[in-house]
Amino acid sequence: MNLITAAPTWLIALLALFLLAAAVEDALRLRIANLTCLGICVLAVVAMALHRDGVFPLWQNFAVFAALLALGTIGFATGNFGGGDAKLFAVTGLWFSLMGAMWLVAAVFIAGGVLAVVMLSTRSVRSRLAGKGKARRGKIPYGVAIVAGAAIMMTAQYRAKETLYDRLHLRPPAAAALS
Repeated sequence: MNLITAAPTWLIALLALFLLAAAVEDALRLRIANLTCLGICVLAVVAMALHRDGVFPLWQNFAVFAALLALGTIGFATGNFGGGDAKLFAVTGLWFSLMGAMWLVAAVFIAGGVLAVVMLSTRSVRSRLAGKGKARRGKIPYGVAIVAGAAIMMTAQYRAKETLYDRLHLRPPAAAALS
């Protein structure tokens, strides 16, 4: 089940804040706090609790979580991911269905490639700014790429939901409740 389109806007806004916090933490410290990942997980559980169609469609979300945790663990074991990156990837996956997760993984890997190119092309400038020997060579804050990919997918899915309401001449559930 795609929790992005099913969750209320206030919950999506909180998710965006937690994702932003994870990106900033990773960019500045190359670490993502466990509390940040826990917050994203708790928000997903709240979104699941607010879901009206029962728990059966949510099996996809847990399958995505498990698959992304396994993928992140492999990345961590090979030294390509940090532990926080693996956890962030998995808990972000709780928000997506199987199809959405495939697009999420693609968006994250594309964002990671762009980030790597940017990091490589600005390496000499960053080295001069950090001073000799202080630059973090070879370290890429992959949490930034995870958040960028998630933001792309969340925006696409939220816009698709709004477009669907427009095409069917329906009001979103929140707007219908206000009238």
